[in-house]
Amino acid sequence: MDYRKLGPSGTIVAPYCLGTMTFGAEADEATSHKILDDYFKWGGNFVDTADVYSAGVSEEIIGRWLKARPTEARQAVIATKGRFPMGNGPNDIGLSRRHLNVALDDSLRRLGVEHIDLYQMHAWDALTPIEETLRFLDDAVSSGKIGYYGFSNYVGWHIAKAVEIAKARGYTRPVTLQPQYSLLVRDIELEIVPACQDAGMGLLPWSPLGGGWLTGKYRRDQMPTGATRLGENPKRGMESYDQRNAQERTWDIIGAVEEIAKSKGCSMAQVALAWTAARPAVTSVILGARTTEQLADNLGAAKISLSDEEMQRLTEISAPHPFDYPYGVGGTNQRHRKLEGGR
Repeated sequence: MDYRKLGPSGTIVAPYCLGTMTFGAEADEATSHKILDDYFKWGGNFVDTADVYSAGVSEEIIGRWLKARPTEARQAVIATKGRFPMGNGPNDIGLSRRHLNVALDDSLRRLGVEHIDLYQMHAWDALTPIEETLRFLDDAVSSGKIGYYGFSNYVGWHIAKAVEIAKARGYTRPVTLQPQYSLLVRDIELEIVPACQDAGMGLLPWSPLGGGWLTGKYRRDQMPTGATRLGENPKRGMESYDQRNAQERTWDIIGAVEEIAKSKGCSMAQVALAWTAARPAVTSVILGARTTEQLADNLGAAKISLSDEEMQRLTEISAPHPFDYPYGVGGTNQRHRKLEGGR
């Protein structure tokens, strides 16, 4: 197993993290517990959830699993998130000290633990001073309620500002960022990835399969059918589906992934996941599974080693569309990509 450090910390995690947004929604408790069992039997130890996943039910399902399996619980690195509303009051949302204090205690209760390894801010809060949020997180580390903290869905300047304020005030610094990242969604490489690299933070990519597109389940100009999210609920996300379907880049990427998968005798999902896991600054790739079969296939990516030529082909064909200055020709990022060999 290619275990990795959790960002700059000394905690060790598996290269593939078990995401649990499906728990309590698309996977019932029995299925969720079987997914957790299979993940830990594989050698995994990193579980990601959030208070808003199924309105707290995901955390509760994990909590009951941890209580029933003390051996696995000792090895588990648990990550959760706070920020979005869990109530109807004006203070039941955001990154204020008041809301986070309640949100963190509620997550600890639902998970049935006294300590959360990684507590993540689920999104930026423009109303709360970042100093207030960072002071709360520093206090939470000092009190032992959390081991580390990180961010999710932050942009480059959010990261840079938070890191510099934490450094200037002597607060504990963030260790990770959880962004959307895949062969289909690479715009974070423009400023977000460099900001994380400058701060020494690790990336925890979510949606590494592009909402299922990189598994080969969708075909050009064919309406989704069958056991897919769009097939089961055609009205859900059709605008996004139509936009992606209309882009030639989408099908170029899918075609390359399919060819490499056939040549290696593996699934398309495994190729796409292996590419993401091999990208700079990536600590652990978050896998979201509705079934044990999906999980088993995704975890097979750990056995896939892409050659330099295969990595280069996928990286070049999935490169974000050209940008104007300062990101395009003559811009700083363009020059850096050339220096890094086209990455």
